[in-house]
Amino acid sequence: MPKFIFGKKIVVYIFLLMCLTWGIYAVSAHLIALNTQIAYQNDLQAQKEKAHDAELKKRKAAWKALKKNIALEILRFKGTSGIIIKDLDKDWELYHNKTRLFKSASLVKIPIMCAYFYAAAEHKVDLQQKIQLKRSDITSGSGILKGMPIGTSYTLDNLIRIMVTESDNTASNILINNLGFNTLNGYFKKLGLKDTNLSRKMMDFKARKRGVENYSSPRDMALLLQKVYDNKLVSPSVSEKVLRLLAGQKINDRIPRRLPKGTVIAHKTGLEQGACHDVGIVFTDRGNFLICALTEHPYQHAYLPKQFIAKVAALAYHYYDNF
Repeated sequence: MPKFIFGKKIVVYIFLLMCLTWGIYAVSAHLIALNTQIAYQNDLQAQKEKAHDAELKKRKAAWKALKKNIALEILRFKGTSGIIIKDLDKDWELYHNKTRLFKSASLVKIPIMCAYFYAAAEHKVDLQQKIQLKRSDITSGSGILKGMPIGTSYTLDNLIRIMVTESDNTASNILINNLGFNTLNGYFKKLGLKDTNLSRKMMDFKARKRGVENYSSPRDMALLLQKVYDNKLVSPSVSEKVLRLLAGQKINDRIPRRLPKGTVIAHKTGLEQGACHDVGIVFTDRGNFLICALTEHPYQHAYLPKQFIAKVAALAYHYYDNF
């Protein structure tokens, strides 16, 4: 064999051997990098899980402390209370007298609102229907319509807004007259309420003296608020509308009283002689919670029950500071 051919083959073999060596090196380097990346990701995941477990442990401890502090406030309160507080991220719930019946006062305006939106979805009412304010509609107590000119027209939609944001008794009674007790109570059942009834109008003292009363429970109020939060009250758009109306509440001397200014709170109050309530959803940077606080009390004025509700709400809010 000529020497130049032999030499050429040697060069080819050396070249192939070098290619193979570099290929093995490249594959090895890639595998090493891949293994390093996998190890890093596994380590990162382990760190995240460890941090999550640590935070969950702190959160459970904070929840346990919250239960204890709420129980102490309940013991100190010189009246009867029904409480539900729910961590909406973890679905944890603490409660006291959750199924007990309380005079609903203006809390009944929440299911009345929900019933109207349910009826509108079924095309049983037109929310743009207009109703003229009559002298016989004027009702004492909270609200702005009692000072409006007789003959002024309002859509059902506007009456619902005024009923909720102003807690307007005149608007409530117009809406009750329009659909009727039986229809409204029927929608209460459709909404899944077990403890809520509508048996008299707002400020009907004669019916109250006869023992005719409207009742509800922390459980029913929490059910409606949960449906709203989950976008399951009739429809997502209705749920969002209800949330906006509750967030527009103008009576803010209970749940919001001790919370930081600017905190978003979608809630509704209730107040009559011997009864003081507030129920709602509180939105925070660390998490959101549902709170229902219903009370019966022996006081001439509601200052102390309002303070009790404010303290309970503040404890729930500051639970999020501890993890």
